[in-house]
Amino acid sequence: MKCAHFRSQMHELSKAFKSIWRFAKWTRIKSQLSKKLSQFSSLKWSNINHMTMMFKKKIEIRRRKFFFSSSQANVSDITKSFISLTVSFNSRITEDEVKQTIRRVKADKALSTSDISNRVLQASFAELISVLTSLFNACIIHKYHSKQFKKTQTIVLCKSKKSDYIDSKMYRLIALFNIMSKVLKSIMIKRLSDIVETHYMLSNAQMRVRCKWFMISTLNLLINQVHIVWNCEIKYVIFMLSLNIVKAFN
Repeated sequence: MKCAHFRSQMHELSKAFKSIWRFAKWTRIKSQLSKKLSQFSSLKWSNINHMTMMFKKKIEIRRRKFFFSSSQANVSDITKSFISLTVSFNSRITEDEVKQTIRRVKADKALSTSDISNRVLQASFAELISVLTSLFNACIIHKYHSKQFKKTQTIVLCKSKKSDYIDSKMYRLIALFNIMSKVLKSIMIKRLSDIVETHYMLSNAQMRVRCKWFMISTLNLLINQVHIVWNCEIKYVIFMLSLNIVKAFN
């Protein structure tokens, strides 16, 4: 495959006069040079002007930035509530659910710790569908989540279009999860969402992560609440706090 790809590239280069001379220049000057190792840029802590180039100190800065210890919230004043509703459903996962979930995942996402790409899983799911279905059903029956499914890989990425990457705030984290774990999680989320919506277990004010609830639904709820307040006998003043409003309209 590599030989065929190289020959096709050489054939494309030979068609253009400038391209073949650029390739010849690259072979004379840069082809023999060793590849430069990627390095972290110098970093400084957000509140300290001191800059460091030591690798271990850079790791420590990133660890303190992204994996800081958070204090536990005090929930002693929250009263416990119980829902007496009993819901019965078939817990067995079907092959159709697995098939639809695998088809929905994006094909070229970054590889996780399992080194199995989504595209490979989609190309071979016809042979693996029965095995995956049995595996997921075994996890539910035995109430066990595999240790391999729990493994994740966290990667630090530069935020795009930033002028200076010395500050630790100019970086963000992405977590790469096991593809099998993501498929099982998607199936369970879909099931729980259907149960919650079917039995009206959520408030009408709950907008996020709900199927077929769009920005129009949010605005309609807001307008209705405003009109309810306006029609009260006592005149109230209406205040609205908008968080992440820019993201909502992007």
